[in-house]
Amino acid sequence: MECNRWGRWLVSIFFLTCFTKSIYAAETVADTLVSGWEFSRVDEGIWRPATVPGTVHTDLLALQLIPDPFVGTNEKAVQWVDKKDWQYRKRWKLTASDLQYEVLELDFKGLDTYASVYVNGHLVLQSANMFVEQVVNVKQWLHEGENELRVLFESPIKHDMPQFLKDQVIYPAGNDASDIPLSVYARKAPYHYGWDWGPRLVTAGIWKPVYLKKWNKAIIRDIWWQQQQLNAAKAALNAVLTLETVTAGTYNLKLSTALPGARRETITKVVTLQKGTNTIQVPVQIKQPKLWWPAGLGDPTRYTMSAELLDKNTVLAADHQLIGLRTIEVVNKPDSLGESFYVKVNGRPVFMKGANYIPQDNFLPRVSEKKYRQLFEDMQSSHFNMVRVWGGGIYEDDLFYALADANGILVWQDFMFACTLYPADTAFLANVKQEAAYTIKRLRNHPSLALWCGNNEVAVAIKNWGWQSGYAYTDAQWASLQQGYEQLFKELLPAVVKENDPGRFYFHSSPISNWGKKEDFTKGDNHYWGVWHGMEWFEAFNTHIPRFMSEYGFQSFPEMATIDSFATKADYDIFSNVMQAHQKSPAKGNTAIKTYMLHYYRAPKDFPSFVYLSQVLQAEGMKVAIEAHRRAMPYCMGTLYWQLNDCWPGPSWSGRDYYGRWKALQYYVKDAFSPLLVSGLVENKQLGVWLVSDENKDKKGDLELIATDLSGHPLWQQTLKNISIKANTSSKVFAVDTAAILKGRNPAEVICYAQLRIDDKIIKRNIFYFVSAKEMALEEPSVAVTFGKQPVQDNVLYMTVKAEKLARNVYLQLDNATPEERFEENYFDLLPGENKTIRIYTKRNPAAIRAALKVTSLVDTYKN
Repeated sequence: MECNRWGRWLVSIFFLTCFTKSIYAAETVADTLVSGWEFSRVDEGIWRPATVPGTVHTDLLALQLIPDPFVGTNEKAVQWVDKKDWQYRKRWKLTASDLQYEVLELDFKGLDTYASVYVNGHLVLQSANMFVEQVVNVKQWLHEGENELRVLFESPIKHDMPQFLKDQVIYPAGNDASDIPLSVYARKAPYHYGWDWGPRLVTAGIWKPVYLKKWNKAIIRDIWWQQQQLNAAKAALNAVLTLETVTAGTYNLKLSTALPGARRETITKVVTLQKGTNTIQVPVQIKQPKLWWPAGLGDPTRYTMSAELLDKNTVLAADHQLIGLRTIEVVNKPDSLGESFYVKVNGRPVFMKGANYIPQDNFLPRVSEKKYRQLFEDMQSSHFNMVRVWGGGIYEDDLFYALADANGILVWQDFMFACTLYPADTAFLANVKQEAAYTIKRLRNHPSLALWCGNNEVAVAIKNWGWQSGYAYTDAQWASLQQGYEQLFKELLPAVVKENDPGRFYFHSSPISNWGKKEDFTKGDNHYWGVWHGMEWFEAFNTHIPRFMSEYGFQSFPEMATIDSFATKADYDIFSNVMQAHQKSPAKGNTAIKTYMLHYYRAPKDFPSFVYLSQVLQAEGMKVAIEAHRRAMPYCMGTLYWQLNDCWPGPSWSGRDYYGRWKALQYYVKDAFSPLLVSGLVENKQLGVWLVSDENKDKKGDLELIATDLSGHPLWQQTLKNISIKANTSSKVFAVDTAAILKGRNPAEVICYAQLRIDDKIIKRNIFYFVSAKEMALEEPSVAVTFGKQPVQDNVLYMTVKAEKLARNVYLQLDNATPEERFEENYFDLLPGENKTIRIYTKRNPAAIRAALKVTSLVDTYKN
């Protein structure tokens, strides 16, 4: 019994400290209202079982009342759902002892979106914002015995149509996949209305947990561990507590700080609380603080910071958070080159490596803790140190930010506005103000939070997207819309940030500068879409380098296993109805992929070859971009590609598909983001070689440059001994005329590679080619695979791959693979005669892997 009790205590402490959210102890009880829910269509009145948290769509899908909208062309067949009103209800019993609490409050973590809440027939709450938690004391409407909670959701389409008719103006919401774009009116995830990588599925429902909280006397509503000073000697913080009191009086407040395994430092303060809301400030000091560092630079150290409110010896409420101590500065100011944009952490300029993140599902409650953890494992293994939470999605779950803290991944946080202008009436602005204040307070304690950005691309669009003429706005309408922009993004949001998170960098729109104009590449951050939208070739990445690249990308298809989740073999054509339905960038889309493919590669022989080649194409193109950005350090100090993930299965710019399967891009990113990089570029008939380091310390190594024919016979070699690799720099260390390497040979038959050796171990390699892949005289490489006799250990198996001749883009694939089964490396180039040992993350034994394994290289896609 004693062991079990201690085990439960340890589990409880782990749970408390893993998530930065308030929890309640002793006289405060939080019941999760998770079971026994029903839902109905209001105009139908038939009650059916429901899941909370959930959505109307997923409840209908579970009952097989709608087809799966992710399959085939079903998306449009379910769009009637958002035109209806829906309601949820739950009945549960309360005892007389429950009603003895002074406060019984409902806590809705998320209502999507226009919701009216009734308790035993009484209207107790109305909500019009998906992003804001709603809390209401309902004790006066509850009674002993059975009680009923009902939540009515009004169709967002029906709700917002009157406002559209009243305004008599169409907002330029080009991604809203409807003839009448109503998304601008709703404080709801914009991507639910459609985007150029996802479907239009406008959800409703109780999308986050619901609690019935029972408490007496006082409760902790919020605590802000405001860092005020940080140096080697001490960290000075101001603990700002917001307490709500129903019984005025004198209480004890206990604050404590500790590192894991270290002695806890505690401060006790007597506080006198008045009835209502009280704000208490307590100075806290930590001697010789250990710093939180982003990934690759040090440990993301966090302190357990606790607050307890006591009435004598009884704990009324408690809050436990993990807090990292660090300084973050975004340097965005004029310099000799234009206008800088870079991030300093603990005084050190850091090159940002990462991606833009979108929600992981159109039906958000389906995103499990397991999926979040896998997402961050993938970011960590891909050498990320930043992720941008893009402004057309959601403010993410608490777990997302806790995992960012734990993994040292800085968060660029957009407010949820993207690619359109917005209303600026009093009610809309008041709604946004509440949303912004709530969000800032929820996220400001996270050490990973790097900056706030007002919106995605709206400022650039005003200047360059031709909205006034394209939407035929009068001068008065256009002036009014622009004034609304000023009010929302240059007045309201920065004021709310300054009030609730002073000192954090805010800028009103990303990018600061627009892609395509030469002078804009010298100023701030940039979204460069000359490649893809502008149909420029990949080589343009080498010349269009900004100070910080916060968006760029190229599309590909997901692998065949993912395609088979929404299509049949009859749909295996890029212009079939199903493939077109899942391609949400119709202006370019599959035609653009094909155009680029035929520029760099030979025509694929069949649909699976096209799918494979689309991934290789995407990966190779993005490699050009990432290496160009890293070579340009410190002129360029960040590269965030578009995009990390998908919200449904289909072709897109992602590196991970909807199921979490890695595309070729993600493998290339992992390689190109490694702390040490060797990069080559042919310019003016010269091959230049750069060494790039993101590490803290200088190193020395040997750089070997080797050229061979496609069978591996040496043609040229040069070694640079004992080269200095400066920390946090990019240096061009070698240049040679290509003619000196080729010596008159056909460049289509020559391989050149550079590899860095440190302590006689190859640390990094990069292979350069002198012509495009379609021009190369590739032959059948005869790839052989062998397995060791060792059993699978810790879900890892080792295999060795070897090729007699150059094998380009070797793709290892398992039949019936789950998304969790993955090769450590994939889509790699294998040099002639080279042995490469690769880990496979799997539970299968070697015999099963051998039977399921398929090996593809570039020559296998050629037409006979």
